[in-house]
Amino acid sequence: MTMKKFINQPERFIDEMLYGLYAAHPSYYTCVNEDAHCLITKHKIAGKVGIATGGGSGHLPLFLGYVGKGMLDGCSVGDVFQSPSSEQMLDVTKAIDSGAGVLYIFGNYNGDIFNFQMAAEMAEMEEDIEVRLSIAGEDVASGPRAKEQEKNIRRGVAGIFFVYKCAGAAAAEMLPLDEVYRIAEKTKLLVATMGVALSPCTVPRIGHPSFTIADDEMEIGMGIHGEAGIRRGKICSADDIVKEIVPPVMQDLQLRRDDEVCVLINGLGATPLEEQYLITGLVHRLLKDAGIRVHRTYVGEYATSLEMTGLSISLLKVDEELKRLMDAAADTPMFTQFGESK
Repeated sequence: MTMKKFINQPERFIDEMLYGLYAAHPSYYTCVNEDAHCLITKHKIAGKVGIATGGGSGHLPLFLGYVGKGMLDGCSVGDVFQSPSSEQMLDVTKAIDSGAGVLYIFGNYNGDIFNFQMAAEMAEMEEDIEVRLSIAGEDVASGPRAKEQEKNIRRGVAGIFFVYKCAGAAAAEMLPLDEVYRIAEKTKLLVATMGVALSPCTVPRIGHPSFTIADDEMEIGMGIHGEAGIRRGKICSADDIVKEIVPPVMQDLQLRRDDEVCVLINGLGATPLEEQYLITGLVHRLLKDAGIRVHRTYVGEYATSLEMTGLSISLLKVDEELKRLMDAAADTPMFTQFGESK
């Protein structure tokens, strides 16, 4: 299949994308040391904990789309599906530190883990910046929930948005680093996600689909880089998809009647909003029938996979503290919330 994309040279894809991003959002973003891959907010606040993220491109608005007021302060940007370097992460860390320390929030992928850990060590040894790491991994399909003292093997997917939102709101309240870190760690353990894919995507440097799936097939549990799911089969109705995906997510969170959740219906890049809202209604109905209350619902593209057709469903189990943080205002180029009203 011939690659059909609006690009010039594949190797320039991300550099040219970033040029357009800075051109479109000059009041939000700047870069460090003239490296477009080291993106930071223009609204640094003295004495506030800095929050940094990073990862491979191809997932907009994840990761850099959430840099802004009430959420993140910086992002190191890798090539498509590739981790940025530890040096880029360190440059972002130094730029966003305002004396209160820095929290890294990123997905559970080996390259990101290695480079963020190295950046944290360099920041503390060379710059005397206190750093904490919160590694998000909530994809139910990629493995069982880790028990205490066990390593989490789950992939980080769209549910990291909830961790950004709660930790970002905590930092905006000027809470100290240990508290912001506590909230990030609390949030990530109360999120669960599962997705379904209907088509592959094409990485520009490769030039052909990363995997094949028949026109009449779907894959339950596929990852945002095309990682294998838990079942491939014929496409079924939206009702049946929701009934297959949502109960394992609810079970993973051990939801009970009268529990309260935030819902995220996330399009993977090529799924119409009409279909996402159809799924949203079915999810609400299923939760209502189970006696689960919904505090907030988010629908749209929050963590994509280039032009992959599919979606994921994430639930965040909330208490009063997390509801307050989820309700707080945020203003970024790709996510805005005006606070409190639901």
